[in-house]
Amino acid sequence: MRLYYALPLLFCVQTAHAEDAPLLPPSVTKTSNQFLTLNVENDLFGNGTDRNYTSGVSLTYFDMGLEPSPLTRWLSKAIPTFNINPTTSVYYTIGQNLYTPDDIRIATYVPGQRPWAAFLYGSAGLATATANHIDEMEATIGVVGPLALGEETQRFIHSNVGSPDPKGWDNQLKNEPGLILSYQRRWPEEWSFDSNGLQLSVMPHAGATVGNVYTYGNIGGTIRLAPDDARFQDTPTRVRPAMPGTGFFHLKEGQFGWYLFAGVDQRLMLRNIFLDGNTFTDSHSVDKKYFVTDVSGGLALTYGKTRISYTLNWRSKEFNGQKDPSVFGSIGLGYRF
Repeated sequence: MRLYYALPLLFCVQTAHAEDAPLLPPSVTKTSNQFLTLNVENDLFGNGTDRNYTSGVSLTYFDMGLEPSPLTRWLSKAIPTFNINPTTSVYYTIGQNLYTPDDIRIATYVPGQRPWAAFLYGSAGLATATANHIDEMEATIGVVGPLALGEETQRFIHSNVGSPDPKGWDNQLKNEPGLILSYQRRWPEEWSFDSNGLQLSVMPHAGATVGNVYTYGNIGGTIRLAPDDARFQDTPTRVRPAMPGTGFFHLKEGQFGWYLFAGVDQRLMLRNIFLDGNTFTDSHSVDKKYFVTDVSGGLALTYGKTRISYTLNWRSKEFNGQKDPSVFGSIGLGYRF
């Protein structure tokens, strides 16, 4: 049994026990369920600014039939509530995040504003279905500082789109290896309603993340509205910290589908290297706020094996002295093969 037999437990909004949950149509089990998703997050897609969390790019490969590697099996033992079973799927991500102060045209250090920083990373994760929930575990290894190539990336992009030249990268955080371990549980079937060919589901989640880059606990939930015949879809992948999602979708060949989603995630931030500064050396830092809230909403459109999504995210102020909350957009392009 692979994850595609258990997907109704994850994405279908039925109020039934696992043994009573309906199976996917045979057309699903006869096709490959590997996904490649490109996700681009940028504040220019939100409120048109160029500051705070200014850019995040990630590429995720999600495979529902790939056996977990020895490394991911070893990591799963670190979380007692996570179990590898026949439904377990594997995903891998590479990505880069950029963070800047309010005015990127200022070359000198500006006290009280967010530090310049970049994060280049790779992640390996597992997703497992059980009777009434889905567990996700992810390990991330990367580097913060000049080795993350934030200056080169932003200068290249800005020179080609006519944006101001970023002048303050000499003030960025110093080189430091980064390690993040994340665990999250979702309850996709907690509440669901069916009416007139539509399904409305409410999906709570909770999780914890530890590491020298991020350490936090989070809790929240997502509301999703989708046509009944296009219900086998999950929310898009996002750059952490963010709302959960695997990027899974399945429609019949040539079928068009859509769904709307909105959610909230409340985090207790104990460690954020992009605000607290380097762990082992002195660097620019600001006084972070311990409670941070994300509110997101978006639309996903799917045709056959291809899906495009847009998410608008509002993030509350993350540090003392921050002028405004952050607003950024996320564009995702996924392909099933």
